[in-house]
Amino acid sequence: MMSIKAFRFLFILFLGVAFSVQAQITFDAQVSKKRLGINERLRVDFKMNENGDNFIPPSFTNFLVVSGPQQAVNRSWVNGVSSFSKTYTYFLTPKKKGKITIEQASITIQGEEYKTTPIQIEVTEAVEKPNDPNNIDYLTDENIQLVAEISDTTPYLNEGITIVYKLYFRNPISITDVQELESPSYGDFWSTKINIGRAQVNPRGSYKGEPYNEVVWQKVVLYPQKSGKLILEPLTLNLSLSVPSNRRDLFGRRILTQGQKTITAGKRTLNVRPLPTEGQPENFSGAVGQFDFDVILSKDALKASESFQAKIKVNGKGNLNLFTLPRINVPNTLEVYEPERTENIKTSLAGMQGSVEELYTIVPQYQGKYPIPPVQFSYFNPSTKSYQTLRSQELLVDVFDGPTAGTKPQNTLSLNSKMPVGGAESSFRFIQLETKLMPIKTKAFWMSLNFWILLGIPFLILILAYLFKRFVLEKAEDSSSAKQRLASRLAKKYLSSAKKAFNNQIEFYEALERALHNYLKAKLKIETSELSKAKIEELLLAKKVEEQLAKDFIEVIENCELARYSPGSAGSIQADYERAGRVMATIDRQL
Repeated sequence: MMSIKAFRFLFILFLGVAFSVQAQITFDAQVSKKRLGINERLRVDFKMNENGDNFIPPSFTNFLVVSGPQQAVNRSWVNGVSSFSKTYTYFLTPKKKGKITIEQASITIQGEEYKTTPIQIEVTEAVEKPNDPNNIDYLTDENIQLVAEISDTTPYLNEGITIVYKLYFRNPISITDVQELESPSYGDFWSTKINIGRAQVNPRGSYKGEPYNEVVWQKVVLYPQKSGKLILEPLTLNLSLSVPSNRRDLFGRRILTQGQKTITAGKRTLNVRPLPTEGQPENFSGAVGQFDFDVILSKDALKASESFQAKIKVNGKGNLNLFTLPRINVPNTLEVYEPERTENIKTSLAGMQGSVEELYTIVPQYQGKYPIPPVQFSYFNPSTKSYQTLRSQELLVDVFDGPTAGTKPQNTLSLNSKMPVGGAESSFRFIQLETKLMPIKTKAFWMSLNFWILLGIPFLILILAYLFKRFVLEKAEDSSSAKQRLASRLAKKYLSSAKKAFNNQIEFYEALERALHNYLKAKLKIETSELSKAKIEELLLAKKVEEQLAKDFIEVIENCELARYSPGSAGSIQADYERAGRVMATIDRQL
């Protein structure tokens, strides 16, 4: 008989083995640092030594998740002993200062739920960037730059400027993906983006005199619409990076780690200068740039019944669609219609270039020689910082072959002119002087033909309705009922055929599927070509059949399709046969 000491020894040994087995499974949370500045990034690793499911991370309420979860699995064999590790990695940035707790994460391993221990992090004021060359933040800050290149930071009002956003990066950093998180809205500017197509990497770029890979990310042309200090909102990109780590593989090469980096070009301030008031012409309408101006007539000689066009054209470089063209002045005897505006403008990094035209249609009323006064156009030239006024030539239009101003048209009658008046007999010939009265004959309406026609129409409608029902509707119903009875007989026939084929799986399921289809033809009045499973379910639901019952019917059909090609047992065949009968009987009751 076992002694008490031996029993205690075995019990302690059993507990030790149990605890050792239990201790083999670990699930821990690790952080890169427990004290960091609010401008720094925190790495959190949730690591386990056995594969698990249903991983639930903490809420990270007071952190912004920059990236994650990034999953890494590591298996190794050393001296015949295997080891396994699986890690979920998050990169976080704190939202506020103070002591922040990272709550528990949980996972299910071998049917048991494991949780990590909460970790407390202290977030301090912003700190200077670390100088550790192996730190991912240091590597990215030293080797990645997002720059906004502005052509002029002190433009005049309505003067065009360009902004080119360029991304610079160099070894050992490589970029795998770029996402635009925040794009400037340019609220105080007239803006247009230049299409650059797919971003291309220029390996011969240069930043501050050092070689970099260069990517032109965005090009924008801006025309400031008010003066003073205007703020350009930042462009912000989120980069997916590959960064070399301190670890090396079997061949001595450094192992790359994946990381995320949010980079911004920063806010920029433009000091927009107002246009000078000294020397500003009265007809200045806001044109800024370098322009040419002209007034062109389509013809300078025409008849009074014809029309001609006068074109006012401005071409050059500047804010072409942001100012108004001067109007043409013509004599009052020329009828002028509202102009039609045409723009032919192309926008590039040099700004807007092209032409703006307004075409006037003018119709002369009298013959004569009409001068078209010169038209003036003023603009501000930022290069010379002065206003310039352009003046068109005086033009002359010769109108011939028409009425002369001051004369009366030929069809105008004078007040003193006399018209011959015909005699009284001819003037009043249209008046009937003698009347011829005819008696009105009356006849009772009920004796008229219209009365008998209206009386017979209801009886005729009744007769036609009876004939239509007797020879059209009843015939169609008889045909439909015959089809339903035939389909019902076929369903019973195939169902009985299926019962006879219990010993032959393929024949049984073919007969059962045909019985189901013919049953539906009888009940739902559908053709064989419509018997898709989606259509069957739709029609059953439309007939107010319960959704679960419709799904059961579809499932029986699917079982028939699958069972033809997979081995089955007599028990499953009997069960499918009974289930098909139950489903058909239940649908019968509900229909």
